[in-house]
Amino acid sequence: MWIFNPILKSTIWGGERIATYKGIATDLEKVGESWELSGVEGDESVVAEGIDAGMTLPALIDRYGASLMGHRNYEKFGNRFPLLIKFIDAREDLSVQVHPDDAMSQKYGMPNGKTEMWFVLDAAEGARLANGFKNPVDPADYETLVKSGEIENVLNFVEIKPGDTYFIPAGRVHAIGKGAFVAEIQQTSDATYRLYDYHRKDKNGNERELHTELAKEAVNFNDTDGNPVDYKRVKNVPVNIVRCPFFTTNLLEADHELMRDYRENDSFVALIFTSGEAVVTCGEEKTPAHQGETILIPASAKGISIEPKEKVTVLETYV
Repeated sequence: MWIFNPILKSTIWGGERIATYKGIATDLEKVGESWELSGVEGDESVVAEGIDAGMTLPALIDRYGASLMGHRNYEKFGNRFPLLIKFIDAREDLSVQVHPDDAMSQKYGMPNGKTEMWFVLDAAEGARLANGFKNPVDPADYETLVKSGEIENVLNFVEIKPGDTYFIPAGRVHAIGKGAFVAEIQQTSDATYRLYDYHRKDKNGNERELHTELAKEAVNFNDTDGNPVDYKRVKNVPVNIVRCPFFTTNLLEADHELMRDYRENDSFVALIFTSGEAVVTCGEEKTPAHQGETILIPASAKGISIEPKEKVTVLETYV
């Protein structure tokens, strides 16, 4: 099992909740993102402790190969970790944006697109997200909607609360609104095309770049299926909240020891602790974990146990 150092990102829209949530200190201001598990080139996660301390995630995969990744994943991805896991704190609205799918990404020399999900950790009163369109949009109207700012009027905005889960396939226009604090699980990619950014200026007085034409190519103009995932919260029983070709995520809420059997997975498992404290046991190894930490379990693990201090909430995700 491994825990990694967080990679904190200062953003124009970032807030102050991440450091407090994770129980860490930082001199950075406007921390909008904490990358918990990343194989993105130039932003590779580094092991925080243990015999592999100081190793990057790709180097770790080089060392352990299929025993970490799973045979199918290792054959497909090599040492490129297929998921990027983040916490996102929006003090201000994020841009209206879209991500390309695999086909478009490969057309432009990138290995894959970006499908993602959000799990809402906290939400200020009135906080909302945009996920898809209210109704299908005519592509001929796209540039006018973007230039006029009226793109906001055709988006499917929904008010959010903790526990809400949203699936965002590549091609779906979306935006995280101010006051939202979410965990994000996505394909490993940093490809983001901005459609609209509220005419905000950076510290140098310049508006951030828009990607109008690339975004138009990426957008699914008929995507209106942006409602939250429908699921029932059940204690001490794994609840599936997202299953797609790129990852599967289960919600684990436990107030006593929870056993997980991974013998049929053939995949690494990431455990994202969204609240509470617990001890995770894998074979002879025991690792304490608390809110805001992510533990990587190797594919060679037959299973684990999670023993909460009182109660704990965990997102369990694998490929």
